[in-house]
Amino acid sequence: MSLKYSSTTADYLQWSEAMNLIRKLARDSNYKMSLLIALGCFTGLRISDILALRWNQILDAEEFTITEIKTGKQRTIRINMQLQQHIRDCYEHINPVGINAPALISQKGTVYTVQRINVMLKEIKKKYKLHIGNFSCHSLRKTFGRQVYNMNNDNSERFCTCCSWSYSIIPVCQLLRDTWD
Repeated sequence: MSLKYSSTTADYLQWSEAMNLIRKLARDSNYKMSLLIALGCFTGLRISDILALRWNQILDAEEFTITEIKTGKQRTIRINMQLQQHIRDCYEHINPVGINAPALISQKGTVYTVQRINVMLKEIKKKYKLHIGNFSCHSLRKTFGRQVYNMNNDNSERFCTCCSWSYSIIPVCQLLRDTWD
């Protein structure tokens, strides 16, 4: 946790490094963090919205709608086939108590805190030797934004519409579908 009144920054992961990290975490049976990072990088959701997701919203879904906790705005997220499969794989390995359970629950049976997620991300940074300065929950959102920007760098109007963070519907994973492979 940062000191009171201090400023903190978050950096973004290179897209290829983020995709490799998702695969490595799954390979190492760390399905919860693999899912968290996949959801963050592919949806651009804030960590509070990711932690509020339940399996019945994301499992075998082509899209899901949430009301953002911070803004109160509704947002619909489309999920590509590869991410759907990754969610399914994580679900089968995590084996939650039920379809209505939160997607990201700690060993204690509670939803992770943002602070705990940040500690775990720093451990992941060290273990996997990630090329990122400050790695935190917000890095996932920044990674998403950077990838959308990189894919639309010739169309600044489309990028501004996409990443004003006030949009209601965005085919995020449709834009990113080719980068998963």
